[in-house]
Amino acid sequence: MDGSNVNPGGGCPVMHGGNTGTDNSVTKWWPEGLNFDILHQHGARTSPMDEGYDHRAAVKALDFDAVKADVEALMTESQDWWPADWGHYGGLMIRMAWHSAGSYRMGDGRGGAGSGNIRFAPLNSWPDNASIDKARRLLWPVKKKYGNALSWADLIILAGNMAYESMGLKTFGFGFGREDIWGPEKDVYWGSENEWLAPSQQRYGDLDTPSTMDNPLAAVHMGLIYVNPEGVNGEPDPARTALHVRETFQRMAMNDEETAALTCGGHTVGKAHGGGNAHDQIGAEPEGEGVHAQGFGWANPGHQGKAANAFTSGIEGAWTKHPTQWDMGYFDYLFDYEWELTKSPAGAHQWKPVNMPESEMPLNASDPSKRDMPMMTDADMAMKVDPIYNEICQKFRADPEYFADTFGRAWFKLTHRDMGPKDNYYGPDVPAEDLIWQDPIPAGATDYDVAAVKAKIADSGLSGPEMIATAWDSARTFRGSDKRGGANGARIRLAPQKDWEANEPERLAKVLGVLEPIAAETGASIADVIVLAGNVGLEQSIKAAGYSAEVPFAPGRGDATDAQTDAESFDVLEPFADGFRNFEKDKYDVTPEAMLLDRAQLLGLTAAEMTVLIGGMRVLGVNHGGSKHGVFTDREGQLTTDFFVNLTDMANTWAPIDAGDHYEVRDRKTGDVKWTATSADLVFGSSSILRGYAEVYAQDDNKEKFVRDFVSAWTKVMTADRFDLVA
Repeated sequence: MDGSNVNPGGGCPVMHGGNTGTDNSVTKWWPEGLNFDILHQHGARTSPMDEGYDHRAAVKALDFDAVKADVEALMTESQDWWPADWGHYGGLMIRMAWHSAGSYRMGDGRGGAGSGNIRFAPLNSWPDNASIDKARRLLWPVKKKYGNALSWADLIILAGNMAYESMGLKTFGFGFGREDIWGPEKDVYWGSENEWLAPSQQRYGDLDTPSTMDNPLAAVHMGLIYVNPEGVNGEPDPARTALHVRETFQRMAMNDEETAALTCGGHTVGKAHGGGNAHDQIGAEPEGEGVHAQGFGWANPGHQGKAANAFTSGIEGAWTKHPTQWDMGYFDYLFDYEWELTKSPAGAHQWKPVNMPESEMPLNASDPSKRDMPMMTDADMAMKVDPIYNEICQKFRADPEYFADTFGRAWFKLTHRDMGPKDNYYGPDVPAEDLIWQDPIPAGATDYDVAAVKAKIADSGLSGPEMIATAWDSARTFRGSDKRGGANGARIRLAPQKDWEANEPERLAKVLGVLEPIAAETGASIADVIVLAGNVGLEQSIKAAGYSAEVPFAPGRGDATDAQTDAESFDVLEPFADGFRNFEKDKYDVTPEAMLLDRAQLLGLTAAEMTVLIGGMRVLGVNHGGSKHGVFTDREGQLTTDFFVNLTDMANTWAPIDAGDHYEVRDRKTGDVKWTATSADLVFGSSSILRGYAEVYAQDDNKEKFVRDFVSAWTKVMTADRFDLVA
């Protein structure tokens, strides 16, 4: 072959666009369309692990002490290609761990350190994460040595822990068990801005009212973890900054004391880097660099192999006299000196002490014969100016042990919040103490007669829809993002869940009033009985449809108490919409089908599982408030494929009513209204992807398959929070 006919037009001979490069994807052309990729991310096809790989089993076999020793030794080992401040990598490793965990937000439980997501875009290239790529590469020899059992997610946080340990702090504990993802997260809304560090007001209703920040966001700018260290929108004003610090940390589930401890303890070690006017010289972020950079970003042309010359944020200096020691130096500097506004060599706003003797200044990070001016950021000054934070800091300063303990607990919470309950923690340093933010649940009984309980439920007089809806409402709060919520614990019977509109309090109270005595009589937990009741109702509906199936059940759920429940933190789990029960608390800018997709992703469902559940829930008659929207059947209460059959029947027409909020399904010939629907119903016929699934279940040969698939998806939701069942 002479090649004369190859690429005769002179163009590139390979596919471009959505296939290999620039965005010619479906969502580019139809941006309002639903993106189902979020339901199929991080699946088996993306993982390089062998089929059946059990990460928990692998973690249990780790030599935990050896791993910790190797990570601690790394802190002071020389690395020619990236020198350490004062010969100690502690500050860099702590910043990496902090920023990995710090993307967590309580609103939807997304972000955080639990999956090693900081390895991927956009987090790996956020401006706030500059040079964290160096920290991870420094850890590569340890990761390489211990392999699959030591996830990047664990190693990144362990590095922060061991950094503090090596500098003199006794940390509160550490849990191994995080499992890595293998590609960027597609389900996290980081903001609507199209530029890094865009003006803050773009995500606030009123910038002077921090609580008006768009939910579920928790950072003031696109590309930052928390607040702007130079002040709100880069304008120094510590009192104003304090308000934004408070809101930001509150959205991460931190109270004022935890916030102050993390701020002061985080800045007790290490330094900020902005020793030269290098803004225009710093290289591109990792995702923007060429292949020659091998995943490194932010090249420092003026670095010259010296730690003191590194450029990261543009802010320059240490916060304490001894930045590689855990001590009380941060408070000594902050409160023993007056501070005045200045600028770093790179031009960033920061604060410097007034009349500090040179002998009290920290040593230069590279040259021990020099001393450099320390600094404080606007957020640090907020600890002094804000009266609440000031009082807390004075308490810390008067009691160093209390400060160390408070910081240790807050650091543990920061770095473990998205791991879920203690069933997911492994290793010798897991604290024995149960912490309320871990949503503790006592063990439930497993030795009761399940068949006898089911018999009592069946004879209780409760209807199938009542039992199914209650079980669903109990389980649907689960969030795979931070592994909170779910049926285990039966918190649906406690405040605040028992009063949520989505849970139909009157119906819920009636059902619980019947099921709680059954639990007390049989020795089963209320949590188990609620799920069993849903299973009983489902089995009855399957039988009524002419089929037979036993819904799988595993006993052992426990019943949480009010004392074990942080009611305020559970407020964020309230469903304001649940497409599975055709519920919307109010009218929102986001469509019902988009909110359905979000809930399905948090529940860990695939598009096919979401489809089969919707079709089944509609015909079972469990819509919120008894609504008939989407109930495309005259056999309500039976688990049939009628929803799909009638949705895809071309004998029907579909038209909007109520200004497009709802829809009518009419007989094409007579014009008679047969049913009504929401967009969360009709999307299963309008979306080409969802219609493909719907057509499968509308086929005559898949009626039994539908029952099997519904039972499987239902069981997945009912057991999503049963971490105790995982080996």
